Amino acid sequence: MNDHAAARESLCTWSRRMVQDGLVVGTSGNLSVRTGDLIAVTPSGVDYAAMAPDDVVLVDPVGAVVDGTRTPTSELPLHLAAHARHGTRAVVHTHSPAAVAVSLLRDEVPPVHYQIAMFGGAVRVADYAPFGSDALVRNTMAALGERTAVVMGNHGTLVLGEQLGAAYDAARQLEWLCDVWLRARAVGEPRLLSPEQISEALRRFAVQKEKVRATTPASR
Repeated sequence: MNDHAAARESLCTWSRRMVQDGLVVGTSGNLSVRTGDLIAVTPSGVDYAAMAPDDVVLVDPVGAVVDGTRTPTSELPLHLAAHARHGTRAVVHTHSPAAVAVSLLRDEVPPVHYQIAMFGGAVRVADYAPFGSDALVRNTMAALGERTAVVMGNHGTLVLGEQLGAAYDAARQLEWLCDVWLRARAVGEPRLLSPEQISEALRRFAVQKEKVRATTPASR
C-alpha cells in the first residue's frame, strides 16, 4: 500500500475502535492523520462500522478535497487548525461522556492523577461554540495553548499527537482521568495533586521521552 492507502485504512480501524471503546456514539467524533503533503480525514455522516478506506477523504492543508467522493467531516476546520501546529500528525476528536460531563462542571480537568502531565500540563475546557463554526476553532485553539489536549465545553475532546495510535491512546487516558474525578466527586471532595507535584511529573515524563528516543533505531 502507498502512504495514502495506509492512512485511509488506519482511520477506518481507529474509527471503529472509538465506537467499541465508547468514545463516540453513532457517527459522532472524527479523526485525521497526515499522509505526505495531504491530510486524510473521516467523512461526514458515514457509519463507522460500514466505513471503507475509499470513504476517507484526502484534503490539502487549506481543506481543498484532493481525492475522495465523500464530504469531509463538518469539523474539518478544527482539524486543519490542529494540523497547522508544529509536530502534529494526527488528531482525535471524541464525544466521550466523562469528558463532556466534566466540561459541564469545571474549567479544566482536575489533576487527580500524574497522567495529566502527558498532555503538557492542565487540560483546559474551551468555551462552548456551535459545531463546525469558526468560533469553535477559535475557542478550542485558545484553550489548547501549548498542550496536546483540550476539552470542548458541552461537546467533546480534541487530542493531538505525532502518530494516530498514540493520539488515540491519549484520548482514552483523558477520558479515564475525567471518569476518575467524576467517581470520586460523587462520594466526596477529591484530593488533587499540587502544582509542584504536576511539575515533577512533567519533568519525569520529559526524561522518559528522551530515554525512549535515545533507544529507538531511528535515533541511532
